[in-house]
Amino acid sequence: MTRPSRLDNPEYAAFAWARYKRLMAWMFAFTLVVTGAALGFFWYQYGMVSIHLYIATAIAIIFSVMLTSALMGLVFLSSGTGHDEAIDDPFADLADEDE
Repeated sequence: MTRPSRLDNPEYAAFAWARYKRLMAWMFAFTLVVTGAALGFFWYQYGMVSIHLYIATAIAIIFSVMLTSALMGLVFLSSGTGHDEAIDDPFADLADEDE
């Protein structure tokens, strides 16, 4: 039998998704600061090499940090709301027999 998840409650789901969006907003601000620092370091160290280097570096940093943030945020959302425990485990009986 599938147990209910707290995300099934619309009020709690709105709270959890708002927290996730707030996390993503903070991570985007952090990513912009890190990207600016990295590009500033490249400028200081190498000068104007190529505009394409700076564009590609900025895109790579922003994409990788935001993708990591989004995936880890979803892990925290799923675990923190109890959604991970609200599954139908077909092997639960077998695990109980082994103990």
